[in-house]
Amino acid sequence: KAIIKIDKWFPSSKLCSGCGEKKAELLLSERVYHCETCGMTLDRDHNASINIKNEGMRMTLA
Repeated sequence: KAIIKIDKWFPSSKLCSGCGEKKAELLLSERVYHCETCGMTLDRDHNASINIKNEGMRMTLA
């Protein structure tokens, strides 16, 4: 096992884990993430965790 460190400024909360679209703004009070592009809706933290996992995997394969 290895620890992969992603950039602390990686926009994990602002990216749609379904289609990759990036929101220009996401308020901290918005607890549910909804993508206007693909229509995906899920908990903000769950969306961010998927994006962090995907970025770590991308970095490993690069």
